[in-house]
Amino acid sequence: MAPKRVVGIDEAGRGSLVGPLVVGAFCLAEDRLDELVALGAKDSKALTPPAREKVFEGLPEVGTRAHVALSPQEVDRAVEKGNLNRLEAETFAQLIRDLRPQVAYVDACDPNERRFGLRVGRLAGIPVRIISRHHADRDFPVVGAASIVAKVTRDRAIDALRAQVGDALGSGYPSDERTVEFVRSFLRGTTPVPPWVRSSWATMQRVMPHRPARTLDSFEE
Repeated sequence: MAPKRVVGIDEAGRGSLVGPLVVGAFCLAEDRLDELVALGAKDSKALTPPAREKVFEGLPEVGTRAHVALSPQEVDRAVEKGNLNRLEAETFAQLIRDLRPQVAYVDACDPNERRFGLRVGRLAGIPVRIISRHHADRDFPVVGAASIVAKVTRDRAIDALRAQVGDALGSGYPSDERTVEFVRSFLRGTTPVPPWVRSSWATMQRVMPHRPARTLDSFEE
């Protein structure tokens, strides 16, 4: 009997002020998980940027990388309707359909991890066992690999954007004062909100006080 195909799925950039939200996936045969561990796959937050890049480049030797990048406009539309968790679940499900695993380990973005797993499975619409956990990127190497795919892909997108608009852009996160100040300066005067900025986060209140915004914890799911 052929070994099961397993996939890990995670995201990077959910709370960003600038750039895409990237959902990353990594799929491999279950009997190659030891190779994945030997490669150094783990939660991307536990690795330095050079280490993440090294693991990212080595992943195709063990399995299949995949990702979906959601634009700021897609995220904004979901946030305005209180549907960000659903948008992520739909994207997780899309990757499961594309990769056709028998088992999917997913990092739950919903406070209710079981509910998130059931939603992803229903949206995937194919026979698959869903294991939905908080901190799955820490606990399962295959989800750690997915977190590396998501983080490296997003970091590269931010690097490309920085090359366009200037190094002062910073990391793209609202915790980075360089990013907040850069966006504030960019929007001074009558400049419209550029397509690389998310206008739905409460952080925009600091940048554009007249604009209403929703917080990350204000979703119905």
